[in-house]
Amino acid sequence: MSKVILITGGSRGIGAATARAAGQRGYDVCISYRRDEPSAERVLEDIRGYGRRALAVRADVAEEVDVLRLFAECEQHLGTPQALVNNAGVLERQSRLEDMDAGRLQRVFNVNVIGTLLCAREAVRRMSTALGGDGGAIVNVSSRAACLGSPDEYVDYAASKGAVDTLTVGLAKEVGGTGIRVNAVRPGVIYTDIHASGGEPDRVERVKSGVPMRRGGSAEEVARAILWLLSDEASYTTGSFIEVSGGR
Repeated sequence: MSKVILITGGSRGIGAATARAAGQRGYDVCISYRRDEPSAERVLEDIRGYGRRALAVRADVAEEVDVLRLFAECEQHLGTPQALVNNAGVLERQSRLEDMDAGRLQRVFNVNVIGTLLCAREAVRRMSTALGGDGGAIVNVSSRAACLGSPDEYVDYAASKGAVDTLTVGLAKEVGGTGIRVNAVRPGVIYTDIHASGGEPDRVERVKSGVPMRRGGSAEEVARAILWLLSDEASYTTGSFIEVSGGR
């Protein structure tokens, strides 16, 4: 029986690269997206080209009703997911903290923290052997910003990813005895569209000289780390982090 993976924010960037890599490795793939339906459909076409089943669900992970529907549709069309990648995330325009308003902070934390918690909760409810499940694995997409703080740019985003790191450690301990592994990746400066959301599409080019490897990373490089953490090769790995950051 095929394994099912659910990837939030799977229409572009790291999520799309992970979805395609999962399809190549034999997973049936469910992705969520918020707005970009054409990009989501292109991801599905590629996965089906690998001979796998694929489903895209429009859902805002910050909304509990959307998360419930996302998991329900995944189960209905593909089956119960054995793997979850909490990839959906947002950032806002570069700013210092003194210029941030509460609306911005709520938007960032609602998606990056509340959304991740809600999706992890629904995965645990289905995977936990204590609740009748067969086990599984969760990978949270954090950020090197959680360790570096992103001063003068995104301290709110960095703080939200710090919360994701804490969730990763705590949940791994909480569900480790019920057949679920929980890990995270911390991407560094990666060539994705998220930098445009911050108002600087070419940010990677500006900061890559500060990376020991002197280059930005690709979404595919992050995806490979995610898929390893989900695989049986990582069967004794939980509560751990892989830095995909070129040494930064």
